[in-house]
Order: sequence, then structure tokens, then C-alpha cells
Amino acid sequence: MSKKSIACIAFNEKKVFIARRNPVGQMGGRWEFPGGKVEEGETDEQSIIREFEEEFGVKVQVGQQVAQACFKHDGDDFSLHAYLVTLPHDGMSEKFILTEHTEYRWAELAEIPTLNFVDSDLLIYPQVCKFLADSL
Repeated sequence: MSKKSIACIAFNEKKVFIARRNPVGQMGGRWEFPGGKVEEGETDEQSIIREFEEEFGVKVQVGQQVAQACFKHDGDDFSLHAYLVTLPHDGMSEKFILTEHTEYRWAELAEIPTLNFVDSDLLIYPQVCKFLADSL
């Protein structure tokens, strides 16, 4: 059975929220759409709310699923589900509290392939671009 992980897609006009992981582990120092593993007994929505409270110190609103992909990590199968999230503010004038990341910013979608982005998030990138294009 595959393990489940979530990615969170927050838009501010045409920019998307991304964060750079702490410089530890296999994906250390790389950019990502924030998210993480869905714990046993958790719904996707509960996981997203928990991840943002733990990693950024804010409560988010969870919207619809916008993308999905499967990948392998350390020999395990994962299914990645990306959801729209609404942040309580943009994190610029009032900073988020970072626990798992060194920085965050709002990026143009076109920038994503030029950044050192985590592999699993690049799998959903085309679907995220299509969702935004279809939404405008």
C-alpha cells in the first residue's frame, strides 16, 4: 500500500507560495510546495492544517484538490495530493514562524523549473500550472 503525502498550493494573484527546506536530509536546502506526510488516522485536510501550524505557525483554510502524482522514495510508494490553501496573510509584513524551512517567498510559476525544487513537487507542477491557467 502506498503512503500518502500532501502538497499545499497557495496563490497570491499569479504567484505561488514556496519554501526552502532546512539543509538536512536528502531534500535539504531544496524548494518545495509546503506539505508533508499524512499521518495514520488523519484526513488530508487535517494533515494540511497540522503541517502549516507546525511549519509556519499559521492556521490555513483548505480548498479543493488540484493535482495528484505517484512517486517512489527510499523504496516506498507514495501518492502525492496537492490542495489549494488560503493563508491568513501573505507572510511579508507579518512573518511566518519557520521550523522546517530557512526561507519562503511568492514565486512566479515559470520560475519553479529554474529553482532547485524537490522532485516529487515537479511531478505535480504541470497540473498546478494548468489549474491556474484554467482558473484565470
